[in-house]
Amino acid sequence: MTVPLFAFVVIAFTLGYLARYIQSRVRASSLELTLERKVLAAQEDAQRILAKAEEKAETLERETKQELSELKKRIETREEHILRKEETLDTRQFSLESETENVRTRIEEIKNIKAALDTRAAYIDTKLAEVAGLSKDEAYARMIRDLEKQNEADLLARLRKLETASGDAYDEKAKRLLTAAVHRIGNTLSPDIMTSTVEIPSEDIKGKIIGREGRNIRAFEHASGVDVLIDEQPGTVTLSSFDPVRREIARVALEALIADGRIQPAKIEEVLETARANVAETVRAMGEKAAFEAGVTGLHPDLVKILGRLHFRTSYGQNVLWHSVEMAHMAAILAEEIGADVAISRAGALLHDIGKTVSQEVAGTHVEIGIRILKKYDVDERVILAMRAHHEEYPYETIESMIVQVVDAISGGRPGARRDSLEHYIKRIREIEEIATEIPGVEKAFAISAGREVRIIVNPREVSDYGAEKLARDVAATIEERLRYPGEIKVHVIRETRVVTWAR
Repeated sequence: MTVPLFAFVVIAFTLGYLARYIQSRVRASSLELTLERKVLAAQEDAQRILAKAEEKAETLERETKQELSELKKRIETREEHILRKEETLDTRQFSLESETENVRTRIEEIKNIKAALDTRAAYIDTKLAEVAGLSKDEAYARMIRDLEKQNEADLLARLRKLETASGDAYDEKAKRLLTAAVHRIGNTLSPDIMTSTVEIPSEDIKGKIIGREGRNIRAFEHASGVDVLIDEQPGTVTLSSFDPVRREIARVALEALIADGRIQPAKIEEVLETARANVAETVRAMGEKAAFEAGVTGLHPDLVKILGRLHFRTSYGQNVLWHSVEMAHMAAILAEEIGADVAISRAGALLHDIGKTVSQEVAGTHVEIGIRILKKYDVDERVILAMRAHHEEYPYETIESMIVQVVDAISGGRPGARRDSLEHYIKRIREIEEIATEIPGVEKAFAISAGREVRIIVNPREVSDYGAEKLARDVAATIEERLRYPGEIKVHVIRETRVVTWAR
């Protein structure tokens, strides 16, 4: 029993081993077959890729050969072109050399001819001098004298004509420049301020301002340095002082006291201190504004503050600060037109009246005071030379000094600027408007630009286009006949038709 079982086990083991061996051989043969297939597929792919590469290489080779052929043709064409150019250049060079040689030959011939002519002329001059007994220079001088004697009258008449024509031309150019300068500057009118007025809400405030037994008004006058006039006119209080800045401080302080309602000596001093600080700030701001608008830079800060004090100063009703700014603009225009120094002209015009800020406190004319002020703050000497001759106290040493004097006369001489009172100015403005409104068909008339222009609006149904032109001429003629004024007055007639309807 035991032996057969062992034999069975051995047989079973042997069969199992054989089965696994057969199975492994089958698998191995299957794997080899798969590998062979893959190798064959790879070989086929490689052959296809190789075929495509060979085809692409053949294509590139054909294209390259074609491009090389075309390039070779272009190179051959370019070489032929260059060869033709070289031949042309050689031909031109040969021609130029021939022409150069011809020119040299002609130059030598001309030099020989000139030398012969010079020799002949010298021989003739020598012979003439021997015959006439005069040298060449003496003969020339005698000929000039004879010509001058023969044509003296004609020469004098010609010179006189040239002088007259030149003078007229210069006068016309000067008028054109001055007119352009004036027309490019906007004109403003400052009221004829000799005193300052403060409006009060009621007449009871006057009693508070005066105070018990006048102590408030005395304290205010003592602390501010101005005179307070109570009964000049109803509804206002008038402040009077020779110093415009001091008068402005008093005005600001009095307005603050009236608004506060507490008017007493202690409060007056407190408010005046605040007003002084406010006015000082206003003075500085106005000085900076004026320097900026005039286009003048680099001024010392203290000089700017002194300049700002001119805002509260008037001359014949004209605000001195804005008169100076206006002058600076006109001076720049004239300087640019005639080729003078624009910056020096601007600064000289702006600072020409700087001495008026302290003229009531310091001895001397405002020009002399202004010179001292400008020297103190190291202002350019050319600016001082430009400003100091505007009243002809000093000679005109530079063209800029003449410009400052001219624009000062222009700014002060225009209609409404100065040299007449505010009442006269207003009367003239009113007369200009009345002259226009007297004519039938005129609806409105406005005098503008300080009375230098008048604009007339007419009724288009009553005045035609031709009638508008005639109306403008008539108004201008009437103004010339009835009014006296410096400068010119421009008449504008405006005629327009307006149609208004309603859609409902």
